[in-house]
Amino acid sequence: MRTAAITRKTAETDITVEIDLDGSGAYDNRTGIGFFDHMLDQLARHSLIDMTVRAAGDLHIDDHHTVEDTGIALGQALGRALGDKTGIRRYGACLLPMDDALVRTALDLSARPYLAWNVDLPAAKIGSFDAELVREFFQALSTHGGITLHVDALRGLNAHHMTEATFKSVARALREAVETDPRKADAIPSTKGAL
Repeated sequence: MRTAAITRKTAETDITVEIDLDGSGAYDNRTGIGFFDHMLDQLARHSLIDMTVRAAGDLHIDDHHTVEDTGIALGQALGRALGDKTGIRRYGACLLPMDDALVRTALDLSARPYLAWNVDLPAAKIGSFDAELVREFFQALSTHGGITLHVDALRGLNAHHMTEATFKSVARALREAVETDPRKADAIPSTKGAL
C-alpha cells in the first residue's frame, strides 16, 4: 500500500496529513483557510491521490505558517508513500488551460528538490488569501517531497484562475509521475539504481 500519514507539530501549527497514492482523488481538507482548502481539494481530485488534511495554525497572525507547514507535511507524506520509488513513472508534465489562464508544469520525483517558479499573479490577494503564499506552498512541497518542479504560467489575467490552474497542473503532472509504469513495475526508474 502506497500510503502515508504525517503529523507536524510546532509552536505555530499542528498539522496531520494522510494520503493514498492509489486512491480515487477523494479529499477532506480542513485548514481553516477556505481558499487554500479549495486548492488542496483540486490537488487531490486531479492527482487521484486521496488526501485528508487537518491543520490548526496561528491564523490570528496570518495564513503563512499554516500554508507553508501544510506543504512541508504533504511533501514528507509523499516521500514516505513513494518509498524507494520502485515502479513509478518518475516524470510528469501537464499543460493546463483554465479560462484565461494557461499553466505548464514539469516535474521529476528525483529526490533532488528544486523549484523553478514563473508564476506572476496579477493581484496581491485572492479574496483574503495572500497570493504570495501559493509559491510558499509549492516551495515547501518541492523541498520536502524531493521534487524537481518547474511551473510556468504562460498567460492569465485572473489570479484565482491562475492559481487554480497551477494546482490542477501540478496535480495532473504528479498523477502521471506517481503512477506505476506497467513496463517497468519492478525497477527503480534510474540508471543509478536508486533515487
